[in-house]
Amino acid sequence: MGSIAVTGSVAFDTIMVFGGRFADHILTDQAHSLNVSFLVERLEKRRGGTAANIAYTLALLGERPLLCAAVGNDFAEYGAALSSAGVDTSRALVCDDIGTATAFITTDLDDNQITAFYPGAMGRAAAVDLESLAGVEHVVVAPDAPDGMRRHVEQAARLGARLVFAPAQQLSSLSDETLTAGLDAAWLVVGNEYELEVIHRRTGRDVGTLAAGGAMVARTRGGQGSELHLGATVHLVPTAVADDVVDPTGAGDAYTAGLLNGLRSGRAPAVAGRMGALAATYAIEQHGPQTHSYSREQFAVRYAEQFDAPLD
Repeated sequence: MGSIAVTGSVAFDTIMVFGGRFADHILTDQAHSLNVSFLVERLEKRRGGTAANIAYTLALLGERPLLCAAVGNDFAEYGAALSSAGVDTSRALVCDDIGTATAFITTDLDDNQITAFYPGAMGRAAAVDLESLAGVEHVVVAPDAPDGMRRHVEQAARLGARLVFAPAQQLSSLSDETLTAGLDAAWLVVGNEYELEVIHRRTGRDVGTLAAGGAMVARTRGGQGSELHLGATVHLVPTAVADDVVDPTGAGDAYTAGLLNGLRSGRAPAVAGRMGALAATYAIEQHGPQTHSYSREQFAVRYAEQFDAPLD
């Protein structure tokens, strides 16, 4: 197989856990003058970012992904940790005059999240050049600086690579032109129910329309599992049971990585979807999006236990 170029954010995450529910403290009829503060019970600083999260789980599953992202002058220790996990960081763009992106994430008891994001070096993502890479089979375009996402969609097409398009949190920032270009070029579109509904309202393309156009569409539904749409066929994918739900941060990134690894290895879509579900479960059992760990053998054993079938 060819390599995977993973674009998107690399960030330091400050994760805060609120012991209540946002809905109990936000007056929707007063949203025009919102002034609310949450006393959090736990604060943790973790390594995150969509590109790094996806690349990390791909490496756990035996891939050697290329991290193609803009990072700051504080990336050395983070980069060494990713390299140790099996991620190729040699293609990261290091910006010596600015820090790496930073996210501040507050999670409530219902796993709802409120996030503030400082882009830092990520704002220079458009300078990350994919066309100098050789042997790239898949390009992942995950949330990143909007101009970087536009450029990487275009470059994936020029490389003849299969595009995995997962715009997620950047949907509100992408132009209609970039969003449409990503959907037109995508081999695989990944999003949760809310994100895919936003795409539908902005472009008029629902999941069925996207799938009929030739892309596989993965729609994640939280505790209700996920769906894989391919043409007129819909594969329903159950969740994998977690030992303990600790932190939902990065679950979608892990799902994308597990699904992509399954598809790249020639497995049936339903099996690849279950791989995504299990990868996401590993992520939510730990604090932070890159603290879970397993070997491929351990993953296969747990897959068989979870889904009552071997990982063929």
